[in-house]
Amino acid sequence: MKNLVIIDLGSNSVRMKICQIDEYGSFEIVSYHKEYVRLSENMGPEKTLKTEPIERTIQALKDFKQEYDQFDNIEIRAVATAAVRQAKNQQEFLDLVKKEIDLELRVISGETEAYLDYLGVVNTLPVRNGILMDTGGASTELVWIQNSECKARVSIPVGSVLLSQNYDLGDAITASNLYHAMNAAGRKISTVQWLGQVHNLPLIALGGSNRTIAKIHRREKHTSIDDLPDIHGMHLSTNYVFNLISDLISMNKEERMQVPGLAKNRADVIIGGLIPISLVLRNLQIGEVIFSNHGLRDGILYDYLKKNHQ
Repeated sequence: MKNLVIIDLGSNSVRMKICQIDEYGSFEIVSYHKEYVRLSENMGPEKTLKTEPIERTIQALKDFKQEYDQFDNIEIRAVATAAVRQAKNQQEFLDLVKKEIDLELRVISGETEAYLDYLGVVNTLPVRNGILMDTGGASTELVWIQNSECKARVSIPVGSVLLSQNYDLGDAITASNLYHAMNAAGRKISTVQWLGQVHNLPLIALGGSNRTIAKIHRREKHTSIDDLPDIHGMHLSTNYVFNLISDLISMNKEERMQVPGLAKNRADVIIGGLIPISLVLRNLQIGEVIFSNHGLRDGILYDYLKKNHQ
């Protein structure tokens, strides 16, 4: 029995999933942890990881180590995405992680991140054709899925934390700040030339900001938090998404913190996080959104299974 430890260090959160895998390739998730560390906080135009976010991240990784050290026969797959990928002080951070936790973090490219998202989705949802969109804290990955294959993929440096901090979208939203943020995100998205070839396909949405849409809808339909259905595979109309984003824009941070389904520590970055999906839905005339609870970490798992159990 192998215990595969998967660690995903993103711009906003760090997550760990431990899967027990038997000799036939069957697996069971035995542990899952998530910590909001907001590693990309205040990176600024100089693109450097700052002391406080680094300290929060190191502590979360130490807590994870205490957990996975209790398991036998472990194999670790630890990856870092946009925040570390973009950081000028990337190597110092990686050296610190190695020194403090004895953990080798692999910084993956945006294209690799997009491909792992694709593996996580196509192995868990019956999707043959669509556009996959993963909006994180400092980047957004887009994948064109055609006949269940990865036809094109790209990562753009637009995310919830970056947009929210750069354009002051954390509390009450002004029309001017929202306009500038949407223009900036729109310019980045418009560089993806193949998006001009895809219209009217479903959008498969993942990433914390996008999943928040599904979580809010779920709480609207289910008042008991003890019996909430999984959002994986949930379908919502584009009109619902637009109306919800409009409602959230009209609120200040305190009001957003009271919205059931919206994590309180996401209230100051959710508007920036929903700008990319609103632009893509509008530009591509997409009629519905399918939500996925499986992405990068699941892609790492399925990539491991393919290489070791086939």
